[in-house]
Amino acid sequence: MANAEQMVNAVHAYVAAFDREAVDAIGALYADEATVEDPVGNGSLVRGRVAILAFYAAAMKMRPKLQLQGPIRICANYAVFAFTATIGDGERYIEVIDTFRFDDSGKIVEMRAFWGPSNMHGF
Repeated sequence: MANAEQMVNAVHAYVAAFDREAVDAIGALYADEATVEDPVGNGSLVRGRVAILAFYAAAMKMRPKLQLQGPIRICANYAVFAFTATIGDGERYIEVIDTFRFDDSGKIVEMRAFWGPSNMHGF
């Protein structure tokens, strides 16, 4: 199982990669057959590195900047963290909670993003 330090470092690397618009850096955090569901419950599940890279390339077209809101929570092989995704001039933002589940080598095997219309501001 990945250790707490690896998981916390992965979250920080994820946030930093968004700031640099570095799709490949985000892709490198994921296992080959990982899944991403963003947001949970709307049928947005993508599976595998190619689909995940395409998902993040599309997301980065809005140039969101992520800012952690509070500490990263570590439990078993999960990292859970709240953040704000600010788009454009800061008038539009989304409040999100993500969960990352990690494999034994420290790669993300599952990402789930929890947010909905009540978390979207300025849209």
